[in-house]
Amino acid sequence: MNATDIVLDVSNLQTQLHTAHGMAVPVDRLSFTIGKGQTLALLGESGCGKSMTALSLMRLLPDVGELSAGSIRLAGQDLLSLTEAEMRRIRGRGMAMIFQEPSTSLNPVMTVMQQLAEVLFMHRGLSGRAARVEAQSLLASVGIPDAARRLDEYPFQFSGGMKQRVMVAMALAGQPDLLIADEPTTALDVTIQAQVLQVLRDLQAQRGMAMLLITHDLGVVSEMAHQVGVMYAGELVELASRETFFSAPAHPYSQKLFAALPQQGVQSLATIPGRVPPLTQDFEGCRFADRCEKVMAHCQSEVPKWSKLSAANGEQRWIRCHLYRETDEGVKTAARVEQVKPIGSDDSISKAAFAKPATIEHDTSPLLVVQNLKVHFPIRRGILQRTVGTVRAVDGVSLSLQAGRTLALVGESGCGKTTVGKAILQLQPAKGDVLLNGVKLDSLDKNTLRLHRAGMQMVFQDPFSSLNPRLRVQEAIAEGMQSLDIVSTNELRQQRVCELLEQVGLSPEMALRYPHEFSGGQRQRIAIARALAVNPKLIICDEPTSALDVSVQAQILNLLQTLQAERNLGYLFITHNLAVVQHIAHDVAVMYLGRIVEQGPVSQVLSKPRHPYTRALLEAVPKLEQAAPTGTRSALQGDLPSPANPPQGCHFHPRCPIAQARCRREYPPLTILENEQQARSQQVRCFFPLS
Repeated sequence: MNATDIVLDVSNLQTQLHTAHGMAVPVDRLSFTIGKGQTLALLGESGCGKSMTALSLMRLLPDVGELSAGSIRLAGQDLLSLTEAEMRRIRGRGMAMIFQEPSTSLNPVMTVMQQLAEVLFMHRGLSGRAARVEAQSLLASVGIPDAARRLDEYPFQFSGGMKQRVMVAMALAGQPDLLIADEPTTALDVTIQAQVLQVLRDLQAQRGMAMLLITHDLGVVSEMAHQVGVMYAGELVELASRETFFSAPAHPYSQKLFAALPQQGVQSLATIPGRVPPLTQDFEGCRFADRCEKVMAHCQSEVPKWSKLSAANGEQRWIRCHLYRETDEGVKTAARVEQVKPIGSDDSISKAAFAKPATIEHDTSPLLVVQNLKVHFPIRRGILQRTVGTVRAVDGVSLSLQAGRTLALVGESGCGKTTVGKAILQLQPAKGDVLLNGVKLDSLDKNTLRLHRAGMQMVFQDPFSSLNPRLRVQEAIAEGMQSLDIVSTNELRQQRVCELLEQVGLSPEMALRYPHEFSGGQRQRIAIARALAVNPKLIICDEPTSALDVSVQAQILNLLQTLQAERNLGYLFITHNLAVVQHIAHDVAVMYLGRIVEQGPVSQVLSKPRHPYTRALLEAVPKLEQAAPTGTRSALQGDLPSPANPPQGCHFHPRCPIAQARCRREYPPLTILENEQQARSQQVRCFFPLS
């Protein structure tokens, strides 16, 4: 790469944090370059230092942090020599960042327009009408429907996925030379993810924008990256081109990340034993040694050096592992790397037999029955706050779930999935019937309903906003047990908290910490532990693995399946990850604009979708491919219509490739598609079901 093509040059970067537990080094001797129009993807588990690397590059470290060594050069300019005032001019224009948690990054007391206007004025000199036109265009480009109206709304009025899209729009507003994207598509459904990734690719091609992509989604890496870096415990352990990495991941840690992906035909996913070591300790040998299946005696005492390998295609890769260290014959080559076939390199969501999760059904009667559920919000305007319209967030949803089974609810962000979950738990006023174990919940008074709270729990999408920042983890998990008088004594509650933390892959010593001391993935695990604390029969999981890297996701999915088998739990699993649906769910319901458009057994719906929308969701799933992606991947056209003004007839017809005149006039009735090989039927609302 020519020096003039290098946008970002990082050399031996080291970041230190002065913590109460000692000196932590989350970024240790990191070196890499990113060229114009190039993307470097950074992989690794939560706590490995990926986000701290991004904050170091932006010089946005917390007060206890410092850049203790190394250099950062952006387009040849030394960022470490700049004053804070000079860095403020760089941020947003020279380099911009999409943060992992939009809820903590967006200002809750400013409208989206006000926040976008700040960026547009500071970095591009736009104000007034010109700024509003550009802001509307930015929101539309990242897939937010009814962008003109939503500009004047506040962050709390957006779903988690839509808040993430607002963050993407704000980062792109300054037209930066370098974009640092920290989990930019984590909270997005597959169709919007495809749109956002296409926006990033287009901007990169038009402007030669460099990108540092931090993600745990290997499918996104396969589609976006030119170079892949694997990070563990603060240091890079593997660096290679995308083609070389996906053809044969070399480091044992990289191989484990691939093996942990949800996959067809596997009941229990491969996990990585143990956890990332604390970054306050002094490492004497390989940092991965305690978790590595290929560990050797000298791995515990000798720090592995960078070794350069020659791949079969003639490209070079760098790796930090004693398996590839220099010998008398020279450096071992990539030809001797164990060939690990990337999971999903065959066609995405498989078309063959699906692995059926273990099910224990002691009772054939439904655990949960939802009939004609409706949640409508009035739109009020003016001084007198008169009702001028209605948002039909949920518009006649009917579901049934048996104990010991998992029903997945999928659909685009904003279609009403989370609202369905809240309405079932009586956290949101609604019309219709909700029955749990035959008891009609919406007819109960507050005191009687409280007695049923232990039987149903929810894992929310955003763990930061659902955990009380003033409560220690121990108090947050024990709160439900104490409130519902499930565990009587303090000592027993503390013991139970430690057991739950270990179950979700956290150390019992973490019980005394506060939520802000954890990474996003760790906070999600705490939220799951809190939900399990009161021994519920129904758990509504709202994107429970969206903030987790693949290794921890495998632990959580295995844990949920084990608990389901042991306790006969029923799960309503709200997610946009169709690979997770394929692995964990028995049945799936596809939701579009407040209504269910298709439902049935996972083996039928995902292998042979009958509704055009379901097929579009499947086609939008990123695929792991060894060859570089060519051309533009087809994505669902158009935006999700506003639930305040749904289309007449079939709600999907404006985006449907097979829509006809009848679709524009009438809403399709429910069609039951019988299958002799399946005990459960597939149901679809479409005049022209796909064959």
